[in-house]
Amino acid sequence: MATILNLETATTNCSVSISRNGEVAFLREIAEQGYSHAENLHRFIREGMEALDMGYNDLDAIAVSMGPGSYTGLRIGVSAAKGLCFAGDIPLIALATLEVLSKQYMQEDGHTVAMLDARRMEVYSAVFDAEGRQVRDTRAEVIDSDSFAEELERGKLYFVGNANEKCKEVITHPNACFIDSVTLPSAKEMAVLAEAYYQQEKFEDVAYFEPFYLKDFVVTRMKK
Repeated sequence: MATILNLETATTNCSVSISRNGEVAFLREIAEQGYSHAENLHRFIREGMEALDMGYNDLDAIAVSMGPGSYTGLRIGVSAAKGLCFAGDIPLIALATLEVLSKQYMQEDGHTVAMLDARRMEVYSAVFDAEGRQVRDTRAEVIDSDSFAEELERGKLYFVGNANEKCKEVITHPNACFIDSVTLPSAKEMAVLAEAYYQQEKFEDVAYFEPFYLKDFVVTRMKK
């Protein structure tokens, strides 16, 4: 049974969980527009350790959300994870932020589009099938009325993330379903993924690991 500390800081949600055998034993998170991660992250970690009466030497691994997302948020989360891994000689696991987000809402009758707001009409996005497999590469793109046109023609698309409000104004296809109850990734959904990575020994090189920023945005073209 693996005990894993999970850190999610890619958005305004500062989220910490501790999982055992893929199940969440502790969860603490807060979403604030001012990005209070620097003040809250280590406090939440300490609260988790105290709540479960454990120390850092009891951790089998530390998992961190690697992006894409906020530059500041990612730096804080990755720096904290790397520091703890170095200090305790603990394996580091990196999880894709959009995959973590997608796990909050999956339907058997369609695909899930996990999207995070960037600025203006820009988003980070990835598409996952009903089994949770990523079926389209992670992209930084500018949303317009032609976005996801091919996927929408094939069937239902369930959009999750904090970009829904601006996207639903331009993506009006009848197969587009915007799930407004799911907005930000959480360390809660990291538990199962982190356990799977641990069992497969999919660890990062702590010294050289960097967040996945994905800064280049692709503008889609309207079909004539």
